[in-house]
Amino acid sequence: MTLNVLYLAHDMADAAIRRRVLTLKAGGATVTVAGFERGSNVLADEPDVTTISLGKTADGRFAQRIGAVVAARTVLKRTLSGIAPPDVIIARNLETLALAGRAASLFDSRIPIVYECLDIHRLLLDAGMKGRAMRAAQRAFGRRASLLITSSPAFVDNFFRPLSGLDLPVLLLENKVLAIAPEPVSEPPLPRPPEPGRPWRIGWFGAIRCRRSLDMLIDFSNRMDGKVEIVLRGRPAYGEFDDFDAKVAAAPHVEFHGAYRNPEDLAAIYGDVQFTWAIDFFEEGLNSSWLLPNRLYEGGLYGAVPIALAGTETGRFIGKRGIGLVRNQVTPDSLQALFDEMTEARYAELFSRLAAVERSQWVTGPAECRALVSRLAALHPNVPSPADLPAVSTVRS
Repeated sequence: MTLNVLYLAHDMADAAIRRRVLTLKAGGATVTVAGFERGSNVLADEPDVTTISLGKTADGRFAQRIGAVVAARTVLKRTLSGIAPPDVIIARNLETLALAGRAASLFDSRIPIVYECLDIHRLLLDAGMKGRAMRAAQRAFGRRASLLITSSPAFVDNFFRPLSGLDLPVLLLENKVLAIAPEPVSEPPLPRPPEPGRPWRIGWFGAIRCRRSLDMLIDFSNRMDGKVEIVLRGRPAYGEFDDFDAKVAAAPHVEFHGAYRNPEDLAAIYGDVQFTWAIDFFEEGLNSSWLLPNRLYEGGLYGAVPIALAGTETGRFIGKRGIGLVRNQVTPDSLQALFDEMTEARYAELFSRLAAVERSQWVTGPAECRALVSRLAALHPNVPSPADLPAVSTVRS
């Protein structure tokens, strides 16, 4: 019996949604996605995946998103009419968790619900009335959940255990690169120092939402006067910047190349840089200090040396493995000092340490996809769970 998953997505333009859907499909599940729209649907051309719009939402407009959730609840029966009854419902982020119980009741109240939360919104951490209300809503909507999926142990230690009020088994699914095509064991990537007279290149890929990082990298690259270039790729959160496009266009040593396909384009875009910017001040001391971002795993797999901040979960991850550049303080001055001393020999040493890390640290393969689907199937009493599959990492159960 094939596991039938209803995936409630907070943003069908998010590449991470596509990666999760592809993971579930590779594990043997069938997937229907009902989600909110904030841009182009990344699943529109994906074969064997049905997508259903729950309405439109916008980055940074929290009140509008609450209104969209309320509107979606009122028409959910009509919206989901005609789809096959799911065996499990996955709700990505709080706004779809608010719909999950209602969706389950339309089919069978016994359908297990999984809460997937890979970012802790700052309102959930607010010490005032707004934060208390948000956490109360999460507890209320999370009562029906059977499992929590998250991507960093620091989220569990700093929020879910002490603050959330949720008492759920936790499944840790790191933001590893999805590699499901049959392939031989990959050879380690080759070092790629710049040709004589060419600059070092630092890639900042994925969700671009940190104004402080952008300003710092522009300032730093200007100081280096062509010895370092910054390459940006992904989806900017335009609401977090005064004028992202104008600022980047005016920066002589910064390039922006827009969105890319994950995982299809990763080898090419990371092969174009020597370093990965793995620093995020967007919610400093909170979510940004706790996350383990996609770019950490992508850069690790394709040999782009990470630059991280000490005292963060990313910094601890890198420091524990003895890879990358972890700085106690990151400023234009400290970056300039770091790259004034960067030599081909120093780069080769950093690269060799990164390339020596086991590929499994960076990759989710077919076996892990099957293990995830097996874990989800085990939540439903009427769906047989495949035996003898490797376990996905469980933080607490």
